[in-house]
Amino acid sequence: MEKKVINNDTTFTVKGFGASGNLINGKTLKEIDVVREKPKDNEVLIEVLYCGVCHSDIHQVNNDWKNTRYPCVPGHEVVGKIIETGSGVNDFKTGQIVGVGCMIDSCQTCEPCRNGEEQFCLGEHGATMTYNGYFNDPESDYNTFGGYSSHIVVNKEFLLTLPDKLDLSRTAPILCAGITTYSPLKNAGVKSGSRVAIVGIGGLGHMAVQIAKAMGAEVTAITTKREKREEALKLGADRVLISEDKKEMEANELAFDFILITIPSEFDINLYVPLLGVKGSLVTVGLLGEYEKPLNNMEVAKFNRSVGGSLIGGIKETQEVLDFCAEHDIAPEVQMIRIEEINEAFDKIKNEEVRFRYVIDMAN
Repeated sequence: MEKKVINNDTTFTVKGFGASGNLINGKTLKEIDVVREKPKDNEVLIEVLYCGVCHSDIHQVNNDWKNTRYPCVPGHEVVGKIIETGSGVNDFKTGQIVGVGCMIDSCQTCEPCRNGEEQFCLGEHGATMTYNGYFNDPESDYNTFGGYSSHIVVNKEFLLTLPDKLDLSRTAPILCAGITTYSPLKNAGVKSGSRVAIVGIGGLGHMAVQIAKAMGAEVTAITTKREKREEALKLGADRVLISEDKKEMEANELAFDFILITIPSEFDINLYVPLLGVKGSLVTVGLLGEYEKPLNNMEVAKFNRSVGGSLIGGIKETQEVLDFCAEHDIAPEVQMIRIEEINEAFDKIKNEEVRFRYVIDMAN
């Protein structure tokens, strides 16, 4: 993909890979022109070097959440080089390698934003996502385009500093898979001696196992696939449960203080609630959608259990997880691809054939 930038007075055009949503072409990603606004005083222009491929990209391209703005150019796990800075940018400089996660702006004045939780922005539009525009304004046709492109423009407040110890080619998934799992583990108070289960050992789950182990927890990986047992143990899990083994699941009722579910497709949460101990808590981060089968409230109430969800993390917390991964030598397991291979990669992700995360090498 050519990295040519075509300029005019207020915008510039670069190349990207996106989905038109056109019924003739389906949702297949193809090369398209991406028109971006030139950096404002508080923004930077970044040349994308690496971009992670998240299951959310597939959901968004397919309009699974019924909120997709087309054309859709995915990508919210970006590692890139600053090539231009606005006049008000002093903390970052041209040539610097930085990270960009799921958001590129917010109102920055509401209480969640002031508290470093920009993902919960209460401003008029909510957070501005790295792609697909405003998070909380479905009526707006304002769109943004993500890291499946040669360049991206970002507010300086949403840039992340990358520790020197991190391998740049493997860092991008930390900006979504890393923070999405780190935040609920941290907020649950996971520490030495905590009994933690991670359900789903894929792009998010394989990061969660490593992070929970580094926090000092006794970690159990729960998966439907017996062939993932050895992989989970290599990642640091102390043991592995097969969720389709009814006897094995029953033997672990009341066994865990905290369960993190990372499954990206429909699942029955009632299978996992009985595994929680007294006052245990469960958080799901994988499938951000609906499931028709109701939660069994009796199972929740009788042992004072808690069931909740979590959504990425703020910029401060995302910087925390980058530093945490550097400190504990944690890195995503990745397979590098070219942008032209993205449609094949989507198919392999849906078929669970990736180990464990694809990263697009945009430099090539």
